[in-house]
This record gives sequence, structure tokens and C-alpha cells, in this order.
Amino acid sequence: MPGYGLLLAVSLTAYAAEPAATVRETEPQAGRVVASGTVPDGATKAALLARLREVYGASAVVDHLSIDSVVMPPNWSEYVQKLIAPDLKAVRRGSLSVDGTTVAVRGEVASEAERQQLLSTLATRLNPTYVVKSALRTVESSQVVLDNTLANRIVEFEPAKSTLTRTGAAILDEMVAALRTLGGTPALLITGHTDASGPASSNQQLSLARAQAVRSHFESRGIDVRAIEVEGAGSARPVATNTTAEGRARNRRIEFRFRS
Repeated sequence: MPGYGLLLAVSLTAYAAEPAATVRETEPQAGRVVASGTVPDGATKAALLARLREVYGASAVVDHLSIDSVVMPPNWSEYVQKLIAPDLKAVRRGSLSVDGTTVAVRGEVASEAERQQLLSTLATRLNPTYVVKSALRTVESSQVVLDNTLANRIVEFEPAKSTLTRTGAAILDEMVAALRTLGGTPALLITGHTDASGPASSNQQLSLARAQAVRSHFESRGIDVRAIEVEGAGSARPVATNTTAEGRARNRRIEFRFRS
């Protein structure tokens, strides 16, 4: 079998995981589908871009494809066009790469059933010489990883401040390690909460500042925070009574949720 260079890597969502092999999209833009890599001729390039624009819309497709002397397997362009179908839009924050007869797909889907269905469908569109490698994960499983890492602990701050305590920073460093195991660019909503002590407006501002401090801590540890949003809920969503010290401590919390 001839050796194939990387022929196509398509980032599938606004904030894409790093594409396979040597192709890297350093500044993915919101709402864009980036096609990069190398194809052997203008006709192949035109056909792939036309298919991407048909599925995702012309304005969403960014063309970073180049033309060079690479060798394609028989009917390669036709098979790749079959892979680029509307059901691929279920993958978020991911990429599809086709390196000769090796297809790699990564990113997030909504459920395990959706993950299995998509992989089965991709395989049926190819002949037996192709191999499909999956790094797809479900949003639910990613959330479980974060929930288990946090383990119902409270991310602590200095009293009435948005300054992390040493214990709070240590918990966040564990969260950073967990996020790295998931790969890609995390699309999180970080929500800060306070107890009911003090004015509601001050509590809202403090809760937002604390959520922002968490995002800044992630960024300082090398996490890509472009898809991380923050909000401050103040004391509006208690999980315990505010009439006891223990209840107030539980209400002063940071929550992490993957956004779909």
C-alpha cells in the first residue's frame, strides 16, 4: 500500500479540538467549519468544498486546503464526500481527518446512542479497506468526569473576596488535570454562588467575580478558555438553608456544567 500524506482535516465546530497529525488550526472562529490539509488537484478540492458548503452552508466553510503531489486511494474523493453528511453536524468541538484510508473522528456528541449510531453510519459509507478510529465522547460522560473530580467539595475563596484560598486553588488544579484528560477545548459554564448574607446586588457581583477568578485560574494553567462562559447567580439558587453556618458554606460554591 502506498504511503499517504494527510489529505484532509475538517474542524467540525466553532471551537475545534486540535486536528489530527500535522494540521493545526491555531485560531478557530465561532460558527466556522475549517477544511485544511492537502489534496492532489483542483477538482478534488472543489468537490470537497462544495460538499462541505452543501452540508454546513457556504458562509460557514473556511478553505485552508492546499494542492500538492499526494497519492489518493481509489475513489478517495467520493468516499470522503459520503462521510461529509448532515449527521456529522451532531459532532461538536471536534474534527474529522482522513489520512489515506484511515478516518479519525473526535469531539462530543449528545449521548452514547448517538455516538454508536454515528460510528456505525460512517463505517457503512466506506469500503472494507478503510479504518475508522474514534475519539468521540458524550457530553454526559465529560460531565461525570468533572463531577467526580469536584466530589461535592467547595472551591474556597477568602471571605467576601474573589481571591482563591490555597485549598480552593488545589481543587481547581485537580479540575485542570481532569479537563486535560478530556482533550479539546472545554465548553463550560462556570457559575458562582453565594450565601444570603449581605445585599443581593453585592452577592451577585461577588459570585460573578469568583466565577471569573476560576476561569482565570484555568487560563493560567494552560487551559483554552475561549469556550468557557461565566455567570454569577448570587444567592438566588441555594442548595441548603441559609440559617446555619453549614448551610451557608454549602451555598457558597462554584458549579461547572458542560454546555451542549
